Amino acid sequence: MAARASRKLLRDFVLRRTACTAPIGAARHCSSAAQNPPKIPKIPHFSKRGLFTAATLGLVIAGGAYASTVDEATFCGWLFSATKLVNPFFALLDPEVAHRLGVSAAARGWVPREKRPDPPNLGLEVWGRKFSNPIGLAAGFDKNAEAVDGLLGLGFGFVEIGSVTPVPQEGNLKPRIFRLRDEGAIINRCGFNSEGIIAVAKRLGIQHGKRMLDETSNTSSSSADEAKTGGKSGPGILGVNLGKNKTSEDAASDYVQGVHSLSQYADYLVINVSSPNTPGLRMLQGRKQLKDLVKKVQAARDEMQWGEEGPPPLLVKIAPDLSKEDLEDIAAVALALRLDGLIISNTTVSRPESVSRNPVASEAGGLSGKPLFDTSTRLLKDMYLLTRGKIPLVGCGGISSGEDAYRKIRAGATLVQLYTAFAYGGPALIPQIKAELTECLERDGFKTVVEAVGADCR
Repeated sequence: MAARASRKLLRDFVLRRTACTAPIGAARHCSSAAQNPPKIPKIPHFSKRGLFTAATLGLVIAGGAYASTVDEATFCGWLFSATKLVNPFFALLDPEVAHRLGVSAAARGWVPREKRPDPPNLGLEVWGRKFSNPIGLAAGFDKNAEAVDGLLGLGFGFVEIGSVTPVPQEGNLKPRIFRLRDEGAIINRCGFNSEGIIAVAKRLGIQHGKRMLDETSNTSSSSADEAKTGGKSGPGILGVNLGKNKTSEDAASDYVQGVHSLSQYADYLVINVSSPNTPGLRMLQGRKQLKDLVKKVQAARDEMQWGEEGPPPLLVKIAPDLSKEDLEDIAAVALALRLDGLIISNTTVSRPESVSRNPVASEAGGLSGKPLFDTSTRLLKDMYLLTRGKIPLVGCGGISSGEDAYRKIRAGATLVQLYTAFAYGGPALIPQIKAELTECLERDGFKTVVEAVGADCR
């Protein structure tokens, strides 16, 4: 089957390539071109795009030949490893162009699909939802819910889309994404570029309807336990991260609009009050401001009608640039209002010593990646102690290996998220992190990932 699919893709590729390299006049006069076929075009110069398509074609051909001789699991592993060959070509592109290509590839299914089951010791249940593993993709990659199915298919336990704003907005001026490759970091000042809640709701609605149809057709071949695994997005959990418009004077109203429009498709919701690229947003992390905001958003969610599963859990994503008093205030609000969780943390406006010598470090925006790991992990541990382990925490910031994910979990994270390392490492990083995390748990005698949560805080 895989071999036949590869041959078909190869045939289609060649036909499209021939059409694309035909003279422009032939494209304008299709009928005459059909009667008088154009001469065979000259071999084009290998541009960056040409190198990328050539590499993709090579993977298709090799994959088709390889698939006919091995089992599905082995072939799946080969496909993930083969994506490393494409990474250098993405590195040649402008960061935002590379990002758009990555999202488009996932949206069109041009990425590997994980067929191998996750190790049993990585499975866990949070908020009444079953996660096959605790490794998630942070908000910011798929801002407009274009590639949910493709990204979940890569093997993430959960994917968070957004941030989504009520009204479409372009975000800040370009260039606004900068690589610090040697440091494994990125600086961005995107500023909540979003297609808006109407476009995202429409897209999620179509995806949700398709999944419901697929589930109905597969009910007879699935056990009851399998049907409960995952969430509204199918075999995986979908989070929706909500933001406010730059020019909005009523932040609470923006978040409430997001709840009313998108919560029906979300397995959990996130109030993002910590992006450094929207003026005044981080002021909402103050004790009084946060308490008032969370109350209004909770009320908007709870006034809606929900089925047996109840309303989606509500989380708040906080910044790493907080004082001890700020953390104490946030913990107090979270406990008092019974917040369902906290994501720790967003990008930082600080520039650690490890990046200070890089000329790009002077660019304005939030820093993410490896330099953020230690700061965000200390913050995570502090919040776990302040909330006495009563609130699920999502560890985010600088994770690039299974050992990193394990350290976050030991510091108090129930779930973890990555983004920057995924941007550099591609799909191959996901099975690698899960395998390494499994080894860490077994090495230290933990039978399940849940047993390791907060181990360094006991």
